[in-house]
Amino acid sequence: MNQIRRKKSFTERRQRPAVARFFRPVENDERKEGGIPEDVEGVCRGGKENAEPGTGGADTDNVDMYSVVGWGRVKQFTQKLGRKPDGQSLSLSHCDLTATDVVELATLMPFLTTVEEMDLSWNDLIGGSLKALTFHLQHVCKLRVLRLSGCRLTAQDLEALGEALQELFLLEVLDLSWNASIGGCLQHLFGHLQYSNRVKELHLMDCGLTAADAKVLGMALCGMHSLEVLDVSTNRLLGEGLTELTPQLKNVRGLRVLRLQACGLTPESLDVLSQAFQFLSTLEELDLSSNKGASRGLVQVAPHLGALMNLHSLDLHMCCLTEEDMHALNQVLPSLRNLTALDLSCNKETGGVCHSFIRSLPLARMKRLHLSNCCLSQDSYEALVVAMQQLPLLEGLSLSWNKCVGGNLGPLLEPLMVHTTLREMRLSSCGLTTDDLLHLASASKRGVLARMQQLDLSYNDGVAEGGWTSFFQELGGLVALVELDVSLRPSARGNPPTWLPALLAVAPHLPALRLLAMNRWVLGPRDRQALDTLSEHGGNSRFQGVIMQHNGTTEVHRSIILYPVRGQVENLQGPVLLQHLCQVFCSIPCDAIAEDVRSVRKLPFLLKTKEAPSSQQCRALGQVFCSIGFDVVAGQVQRFNVHAVL
Repeated sequence: MNQIRRKKSFTERRQRPAVARFFRPVENDERKEGGIPEDVEGVCRGGKENAEPGTGGADTDNVDMYSVVGWGRVKQFTQKLGRKPDGQSLSLSHCDLTATDVVELATLMPFLTTVEEMDLSWNDLIGGSLKALTFHLQHVCKLRVLRLSGCRLTAQDLEALGEALQELFLLEVLDLSWNASIGGCLQHLFGHLQYSNRVKELHLMDCGLTAADAKVLGMALCGMHSLEVLDVSTNRLLGEGLTELTPQLKNVRGLRVLRLQACGLTPESLDVLSQAFQFLSTLEELDLSSNKGASRGLVQVAPHLGALMNLHSLDLHMCCLTEEDMHALNQVLPSLRNLTALDLSCNKETGGVCHSFIRSLPLARMKRLHLSNCCLSQDSYEALVVAMQQLPLLEGLSLSWNKCVGGNLGPLLEPLMVHTTLREMRLSSCGLTTDDLLHLASASKRGVLARMQQLDLSYNDGVAEGGWTSFFQELGGLVALVELDVSLRPSARGNPPTWLPALLAVAPHLPALRLLAMNRWVLGPRDRQALDTLSEHGGNSRFQGVIMQHNGTTEVHRSIILYPVRGQVENLQGPVLLQHLCQVFCSIPCDAIAEDVRSVRKLPFLLKTKEAPSSQQCRALGQVFCSIGFDVVAGQVQRFNVHAVL
């Protein structure tokens, strides 16, 4: 073979790739360790022996052989982290990667040329070492999705990433959320981006962004014409610079999702934002929630909302809206004909005027309506009752913490028909009475709640035992029920429930039930033993158990609070997961119970909090769970039973 190569001229000879020379020593090691199957090695050897002079077959087979060797190293690297190698997706989130691992991963980049998605999120030990990886990212030329959330990235990491992005012409999704140290450093990232980039989604949630970053991001938007999703939520210091960022939204006319939750919005910045709405006719989701400084700002924004002809979801919860804001919103609602989801929760001054805006909603299209803790007046509630007859597509209704519901639930349920699509109902702390539970039982018996998946009846201590018993006797009508919460409020002293036999009798008829929360109900030994049998009822292998708390002690019966759906759970390290959860609840003193899931393989992970987190923190926690491949049993992340167990 050497003689054949010597007969070829330098120009005829195909030069051996540098990466092949780099991996030459490893190749020999893996042969000795059995890293390459004998049949593959034989094929490579046979190819070289059968190569004809002048055809370049020897060099081609060399390249093929080194590719096989490289993919073998990729398999070894991913398998030692407990993940399965995939030619199109590299998911290494929450693998406790170190700087050494990053260097090793960098050497594998030439063999990941077909990878389209790369997720290295929640590996906080790789911060400061990203340059070793980005230097080789040009080999992954088909990369479309890059996620690096929760990695403690530094300014140097951002600069190295920015340089690498110039070579990733197909990149569409970039997620850098939960990297608090990159605040004030966005110029290092966007300073290298070409104006012809194809990024469609940019996630910068909770990155400590400043007013200076807002200016840099605004300048970058001038060239990001393909952008469809922009999320800069939970960056409170961003508020002062939003007046320079939001005017540049006119350059991203294909924007579909804009999330500005908890960004320090003020009436002035809202006014500037509204001027860009005329250029955002494609916008479908607008989240302005948790901006308490935006009070009275909707007066300036509302007249421009009509330009958002395709708006489907509007989130204004916890914005301290006033009656003037609601009157302004009421004027524009008829023009939002495609609106399907509206969240006005935790705006206590709006309850007295909700009756007018309910009539202005595009009721025929509404799917989700959240009015929790709005201090609804009797007139507003009666308007909602009338509107229920015109809400054929309603899937989610949240009325928690509105006392006007207590004693008046019957009229709300009466218009429901058998074909009702209602899947979620939140009635926590509504002052429900025994009659209300009887109406709920009647609705279940009529079959109008057959699609209900999440039902929250917690903190309604005024219901007598007979009401609970009647409700559980007819619970079989909720055949799709996944989650049920009948917990008592923290100050309650519950008695042994006489309705438990009714619950145990109906349990086999609830095949989808996964979680039952009944905190602060007092149970005897026999009752506890009976509840343990629920995990085996009806052959439902996905039932997660019963959660109870009494006298400050949480008890979980056969419960797995988090369950795997997408990820390789058995290979996550419990303490690492705990560390990131505590980062989300950084302002809350919390105790956690975790086990090393390498051994248990089912992640029995519980998190107890001494104080209730805000809805913003709960939403953040939900995003953490989703990013590591879990579904949250509690359903919507805004409503966690944080007084007991998440």
